[in-house]
Formats: sequence, structure tokens, C-alpha cells
Amino acid sequence: MPDEPARPLWRGRTLAVVGIVLFAFSLRSAVASLSPLIALITLDFPMPAWIIGLIGTAPPVCYAVFGILTPMFERRLGLERLAVVSLAVVTVGMVVRGFAPDAIALLLGTALIFAAVGVGNILLPPLVRTYFPDRIGLMTTIFSTTMAIATLMPPLIGVPIAEATHWQFSLGMWAILAAVALVPWIGMSMRAQAAASEAAIEPPSARVFERMWRIPLAWGLVVGFACGASIAYATFAWLPQLLVDTAGVTPAIAGALLALFAAMGVPASLLAPLLVTRYHATQALFAVAAVTGLVAIAGLIFLPQTLTWLWVGMLGLEPLLFPLTLVLLGLRARTHEGSVALSGFVQSVGYAIAALFPVGIGLMHDATGGWTLPLIVLAAVVAASIPTGFVVARRTTIEQEWERRHGSW
Repeated sequence: MPDEPARPLWRGRTLAVVGIVLFAFSLRSAVASLSPLIALITLDFPMPAWIIGLIGTAPPVCYAVFGILTPMFERRLGLERLAVVSLAVVTVGMVVRGFAPDAIALLLGTALIFAAVGVGNILLPPLVRTYFPDRIGLMTTIFSTTMAIATLMPPLIGVPIAEATHWQFSLGMWAILAAVALVPWIGMSMRAQAAASEAAIEPPSARVFERMWRIPLAWGLVVGFACGASIAYATFAWLPQLLVDTAGVTPAIAGALLALFAAMGVPASLLAPLLVTRYHATQALFAVAAVTGLVAIAGLIFLPQTLTWLWVGMLGLEPLLFPLTLVLLGLRARTHEGSVALSGFVQSVGYAIAALFPVGIGLMHDATGGWTLPLIVLAAVVAASIPTGFVVARRTTIEQEWERRHGSW
């Protein structure tokens, strides 16, 4: 597809830039702010294991379910109004969670948040594609890096703030940012409605999402996204225990190494989208993710007590497939409806696959009593991404693939 002529980022799009940044930050801070406070919350009321388990497995499940539903919602409301609804629900969910008197209320608020975040995840790539067709790489870099920083901040400051005040304040304060994020999107929604009233806009077809199942490029993006997300969710769930068991580190050091794994997402989010849009480095980035992932897993299997930090840091580069796929969602669609459908399809199926891995890795560990088989399975996941790089690197779109195979879009 031809490159869009670039124009200054802020010219006529200041509200969109601010809105996308605040939207991205609110989505991730809402998700990352709860788990560091569980120990403090249990001092006020009991948290049954089944509720903690549901909270842990809910994100990818909600993302998968609402990834399927979001294109339908978007057809009814439009991108901007749906962004407003998503942020409003996130805000309400965080308020409910912040004032939760018991575990059930905490679970209810968390469910609202994850449902809305599932919608927001799908909206971000099409929003970038709509407002910044000439700056897809830059804006994907901005919002994916914002998400990485927003994932790191709550674990760093949440507990100190809770200890200085109360866990309810620490948990509920993020609702303020979500409420602030509503402001630009209310303005954008009003603009979009005014523009729609002046021009006849054809509504997206409900059949577009169904076409994704028959497009190899869409499936290639699913595999890439699923590989990155599966490694990330499995690592966040089990890396500390794995390191305690195999590397002999203390729980505190294991936690610091998990933070190192998460921190590697920041440079990946900064570089991957720009390298793809400017230098078409899709295949090279897939190769980097595969090589570093496989070397890291081999190190954790054969030399876990030697250079442990290196293996963890290298493993942290494998999820660069996440920002890489996000920028490709904007580049591999030519139309608005194609962008929404592709984003919904890739993220819903990808998250559904990723949701299996935290549980599956735990079951394999329990069955074998060790970590070798789980690590071999994760190595197979990394290897599965290698051929995908050749599929998604082709500079084509889902619309063009459909037209070659099935006729007019």
C-alpha cells in the first residue's frame, strides 16, 4: 500500500494526540494497579483463592470476548463515542473497586474494568489509522510506550501510596486519570458527529469481521500476537516461582527480575513501530524476537543459576511482537471497517489463545514436578512465530488479499 504523505503531528490533531495518550495510559494503569495491593487488601477482608484466580485469568478472557463484540459496538456508536463509553466504564469500575467493601464488589469492579479495557484495546489501532494515517508508526510508538510505562507505574508507586494512606485511595486514584481522559474524547465525539451530519458515511458491513477467518494475512497477525501475548502472560504468572525453584534466588530478587522482564517492553515499544514503518524491518524484528526468546529459554533450562539476569532480559524482548503487531494492524488494512475488524479479530483470537498458557504452564509444572517441559512448550511457542514473520512482512492489506482470492471487497 502507498505511504501517506506526512504532515505535522499536532496540526489539527492536538485533541486526538492527547486523547490517544490518555486513553492508552488509562487502559493499562487500570489493569496493573490491583495485583500489587492484594496483600494489603486481605488485611481488611478475606480474598478467597477462587476470586484471586478469576482476577488473574480475567484479562485475556475479557479481551478475547470483547474483541469479538467491539466491531458490533463500533458499528452502532462509531469509534469516538465508543471510546467515551469505554473510558466511562473504566472510570466507574475503578471507583467501584476503590470503594469495594468486600471481595465480591472488588471482583465486580474489576470485571467492569477488564470488559472496557477489552474494548479499548481494539479501538486504539483503528483510532491511529483514522486520525494519523501518515504517522501510524510514530503514534503506535507513542501509545504502546505509554502502555508500557503505565504497566510499570502502579507496581512502583501503588504500595508506597497505600502504606502512606490506604489501599482504597491507592486503587481508586487512577479513576481520576480515566475521568480526565474522557474530556478529549467527548470533544472528538462531538466533532465526529458534526462531520457525519455533513457527509453521507456508509456504515461498516457486519460481514467484514467474518471475512477475517478466510484471510491468511489476518491469521499471520493472530499467530504473531498470540505468541507474544502467551509468553508475556505465562512469564508474569510463573517466572518468579520458576526462578526461585531453578536459579535459587530469593522471592525479592525474583520480583526484581520480573520487573526487568517488564521493563524490556519500554525500548521494544519505542523502537519496533518506527523500525517497521520507516525501514520495513518486520522480518528482522520477528527474527530478533525468536532468537532472543529461544536463547533465553535455553539459558533458563541449562544454566539457570548463571547469568540469570541476561536470560530474563532476553526473554523480555520476545514480547516485542505485541507493539510490532499493533503497528501492523494499522498498516495491513486499507479501510476504516477493515481496520476495526482486523484489530478485533487478531486481538480476540490472540488473547483467547494466550489465556490458556498461565493455566496450562501451571498444570504441566504440577504434572512433571519441574520446569523443563513448560519451558520447552514456551520454546515451541517462540518457534511458531518464525514463519509468521514472512507472512505478515508482505506489504499488502487484508482488502487486497480478499480481492485476489474472492473478488471485490
